[in-house]
Amino acid sequence: MASTGPRGPNILITGTPGTGKTTLASELAQRTGLNYIDVSQLATEQELFDGYDDELQCPILDDDRVVDELEEEMSKGGNIVDYHGCEFFPERWFDIVFVLRTDNSVLYERLQQRGYTGKKLESNIECEIFQTVLDEAKESYRPEIVHELQSNTSEQLEDNLEKVLAWIAMWQPTPVT
Repeated sequence: MASTGPRGPNILITGTPGTGKTTLASELAQRTGLNYIDVSQLATEQELFDGYDDELQCPILDDDRVVDELEEEMSKGGNIVDYHGCEFFPERWFDIVFVLRTDNSVLYERLQQRGYTGKKLESNIECEIFQTVLDEAKESYRPEIVHELQSNTSEQLEDNLEKVLAWIAMWQPTPVT
């Protein structure tokens, strides 16, 4: 059960880096007034890392510390969480999970524009090819709350915004038993 309060649902926006999570999540937060949580930014600000991966050129997230840091905020409800991983978040936190997917050619271009090269670029493209994040979401959360959204174009972004806004408009809190 998602642990939500009177502020609204807890929503996870996840997907491979470059699929448009931050664009979608921040726009949703702006349109709804829900609290936007960029886990990467939070981890950087709070130094929630457990080392550095030289091969992938990125810090290693300390999952347990992130969960501890977010527990109180998530229990209040009304959050949109943006992160490229999902399996370490407690299932009870989320009312719905949206996994963004992007065609490899589009994703490759986006990641190159971000300066991704070598193993980091290759690893993220492979992650999308093998639908790693989608599979993690399906294994970590109830199937009925996991939804896949295509995120290749600005038209799809608008369509995704409308879909999530419609879901939020129909959302009802789960009764506590």
